[in-house]
Amino acid sequence: MNFSLIESHIAWRYLFSKKGHNAINIVSGISAAAVVVVTAAMICVLSVMNGFGSLVEHMFSEFDPPLLVVPSEGQTLRTDTAPVISLYAREDIEAISMQLEQTALTRYKDHQLPARVLGVDTLFEATAHMSNIITDGFFSVWDGAFDRAVLGQGLAAQLGMNAHFTGALHLYAPQRTGRINMLRPDKSLQHEHAFIAGTFAVNQIEYDDQLLLVSLPLAQRLFEYDEYTATALRITPKKGQKTDKVQAEIAKVLGPGYKVLNRYEQQADFFRILRIEKWLTILLLVFILLIASFNIIGSLSMLIIDKREDIRILSDLGADEQTIRRIFLIEGWFISALGTLLGIVIGVLVCLGQQHFGWLKLGTGSEYIISVYPVQVQIADILLVAAVVLALGFVAAWYPSRKIKVEN
Repeated sequence: MNFSLIESHIAWRYLFSKKGHNAINIVSGISAAAVVVVTAAMICVLSVMNGFGSLVEHMFSEFDPPLLVVPSEGQTLRTDTAPVISLYAREDIEAISMQLEQTALTRYKDHQLPARVLGVDTLFEATAHMSNIITDGFFSVWDGAFDRAVLGQGLAAQLGMNAHFTGALHLYAPQRTGRINMLRPDKSLQHEHAFIAGTFAVNQIEYDDQLLLVSLPLAQRLFEYDEYTATALRITPKKGQKTDKVQAEIAKVLGPGYKVLNRYEQQADFFRILRIEKWLTILLLVFILLIASFNIIGSLSMLIIDKREDIRILSDLGADEQTIRRIFLIEGWFISALGTLLGIVIGVLVCLGQQHFGWLKLGTGSEYIISVYPVQVQIADILLVAAVVLALGFVAAWYPSRKIKVEN
């Protein structure tokens, strides 16, 4: 008799049929429940990590440009070279903004701090959403009469100033040219000043506590660079243009002397750490799932012992050893498959509920950017979880089923 068409049916009947010993039903139920819980947990944890990743990515995108051109070697680039000039004639680029960034000493009254001074031109706002991150005052680096500065709110707090103060913020940087005056070291510093216009917050320390924005001409005077020198070019593609395509074409035009970075590459260290954390989380949950899979081994082993009479009958009817092994292999795999399906459904429903109702709170204090745990369900994560759980379930079912021996 050919059992190939009814193996799954027999395994399905074994899954729901009453066992000879109640303990087998209990262990089988625990096995399925363990798979459900771990699968749902994997979906929820990965979705929360996706949510935090998207949240931070959004915060970075408010300030970081879609594309950033930096020199492959050194700190500065020239904007009067033919390849760079050709970018301004491209029809797929909406705006190109020059920036010059160096470290300087800031002083306001009795407070002094080193800071990253970022000089920006008039097209800077076309590459950053400053209106979304201004927390006090307004964005301006030149008002037609005076130089202005926009500070990260953490830096402003450390200097003891805010957007409504009228005192000047003083900036100092070592001279790049000329000799150092050993008798009067202060004479070897370039000095500029600006009046605070506003503060911003990206909710990232490297921006909020270290960065201040000034006009590009002020930064060029402070660091002794001419008008054609910058540390980077900020580029915004036109709407409808694919960023990766524009990135590749710009890189081709500029050549190996420049690097064209998208938003992910601009924050490569952060997103690399985020990916590592995600994979470590997956490995930890897989280890928990591996422990839970021992329940499947135990329940299937007990079922094989319980169905010894059935095995003898199937053998008498013509089923060979491989056929009988496949029946119990499919039986064990059904436990994993049902647990996986139910776990995915529960995990997705919990995540959707968190999105709409915000069941789990982070807190209500000002130290929290958001009040609830962010979640973002991704199809790729669901497929990954399903593949991992089903693969481990198959291995857990294969181990006891291969031990079946048919007595002749």
